[in-house]
Amino acid sequence: MKEKIKLKIKRLHPNAKLPSYAHHGDAGFDLFVPESVTMEPGDRKTIPLGVAMEIPDGYVGLMFDKSSLSHKHGLKTFGNVIDSGYRGEIHAGLMNQSKNTYTLEAGQKIIQMLIIPVETVDIEETDILNESDRGTGGFGSTGKN
Repeated sequence: MKEKIKLKIKRLHPNAKLPSYAHHGDAGFDLFVPESVTMEPGDRKTIPLGVAMEIPDGYVGLMFDKSSLSHKHGLKTFGNVIDSGYRGEIHAGLMNQSKNTYTLEAGQKIIQMLIIPVETVDIEETDILNESDRGTGGFGSTGKN
């Protein structure tokens, strides 16, 4: 079994809840909104979560939709990559893509985060790229699915 890494959390808001896993074996832990936020249709907001964290070097925090909020209520995430060197307040980027107003209540799960290892690469400029079976095909090039 792999050794667990430690994720240090600092509360920045008196109502902030510590991130937590809903179920044993979940890939992502939940993050919560410390204050109620209302999102009108089409709103795009950067919502403070009231916590800062120390993601270990060599890892990144990637934030994803809560399926109930995205599928049932049209709240989608955007721009949610948290680098290991960042020590400021964590924010959730959300957009209300539905036609309905939605209020996130204080203490509600808003987004989930996965902590994953990161491979850094040496970037090398070239004039020639090796051929591949796929080539330059993209954006639906494999058929209508």
